[in-house]
Amino acid sequence: MALGAVAEPPVRRRGSDYAQLSRRISQAGLLERRPGWYVTRITLTLGAFVAGWIAVFLLGDSWWQLPLAAVMAVATTQVAFLGHDAGHRQMFRRRGASELVGLFAGNVAVGISYGWWVDKHNRHHANPNHEDEDPDVGAGALVWTPEQALETRGFGRWMAQRQAYFFFPMLLLEGLNLHVASIRAIVGREDGKYTVPMRHRAVEAALLVAHTVGYVALLLAVMSPVKALLFAVVHQALWGLYMGCAFAPNHKGMPMPTAEDELDFLRKQVLTSRNVRGSRLVDTTLGGLNYQIEHHLFPNMPRANLRRAQPIVRAYCVEQGIPYAETGLIESYRQALGHLHEVGRPLRG
Repeated sequence: MALGAVAEPPVRRRGSDYAQLSRRISQAGLLERRPGWYVTRITLTLGAFVAGWIAVFLLGDSWWQLPLAAVMAVATTQVAFLGHDAGHRQMFRRRGASELVGLFAGNVAVGISYGWWVDKHNRHHANPNHEDEDPDVGAGALVWTPEQALETRGFGRWMAQRQAYFFFPMLLLEGLNLHVASIRAIVGREDGKYTVPMRHRAVEAALLVAHTVGYVALLLAVMSPVKALLFAVVHQALWGLYMGCAFAPNHKGMPMPTAEDELDFLRKQVLTSRNVRGSRLVDTTLGGLNYQIEHHLFPNMPRANLRRAQPIVRAYCVEQGIPYAETGLIESYRQALGHLHEVGRPLRG
């Protein structure tokens, strides 16, 4: 610097990187609730769901019930997406209204505990893809890190070596897994305390019982026990498959931060998430979860606003030099399966 020159003051940013992005999103009006949109969505989705069960009742003891079971798997997943939105308070500002929709969509219609799911999903959002903090990547039937793979034994180790090949077939059991996990969450206790916090435990238990009794009673009332069993198997298996296929592209195969990584909120959410590009049909099919980056940055943003928020978020990430992952649906599955296969590599020698 030349002698006597006046030093330029350093450029100061107002707030954190996330705060700046949040201001842009807020100024665009994208955090405002869309009650009219959601009333229409709830009416159409639940209307189709109820119409499907009426069709089951009217069709009676027929083998055509099996294709109808596949249709009901789609309808059930769409209702589950409503429960997801309610859990994030995307629909209404008031907790009571959100919980009412969530309890009906989760416990009554689908048969999973809304309170358990909210607790689990909030922990996922707080630390996505974090091995020790995100319940979605904890070691279980699948392993997500080489360290988890090396800790497996027996049949679990054999599975870990080949888990990429078994991923989609295993999703056929995801529906059953969700039902079992819900029951465990409601009744599970340790050291005299319930293991999962839940605001309406007794209500949720009663609603799950009502769902189960109603489901079994309806099937046995209109078709033979064999057809009823096959209907339930097809319905629950395809529902689990659809749910898994909707959630798998979001984080699987993306970076998995550890306690040693120091990431701010913006980077923690963006770097661990993947968007799936596509038309509005993709938006509907995946329940808006294809905008996973925007959803993780603004969990309470109404689903209908995510598409409009995407170009703002993507441009801001470019400004900040933050990688923004977006790919097609098939490629997202390829990346997820590639990650699962790579995790098992140490076991394959």
